[in-house]
Amino acid sequence: MSTSNSRNVKSSQALIELYESMDDECKQSLCDFADFLFTRSGPLTKEIPPPEDIPRPEAETVVGAVKRLKSTYPMIDSMSVFSQASALMTDHMVKGRDLIEVIDEMELLFEKAYNRLLEDFRQDQSNGTDSE
Repeated sequence: MSTSNSRNVKSSQALIELYESMDDECKQSLCDFADFLFTRSGPLTKEIPPPEDIPRPEAETVVGAVKRLKSTYPMIDSMSVFSQASALMTDHMVKGRDLIEVIDEMELLFEKAYNRLLEDFRQDQSNGTDSE
């Protein structure tokens, strides 16, 4: 491992990939160390940021809309909307569904995912997640 990368924080996806490539003994060691770090520093207060204000261009492609929505809602795990967004893209590209209609539906899809994230966060807060 290079020392120039030692200060870079890995994404959760990169950590998942590392974890999945480990044997059970290494996985247990990693979990033990994560528990140790958690008890040493305590939980961070998680905040859900508001969506970015990225206006919808007048002329936008479906792919452009997906990129804009991913930038507008960076807090949403794109895998949570991937299946539905892919189906909408297919409807437009293969079945000829109206571009504006598909983009409108994609915007609703991301907005609903954001609202679910907020609701889950509020439920976690009201349930006192630190009381486990």
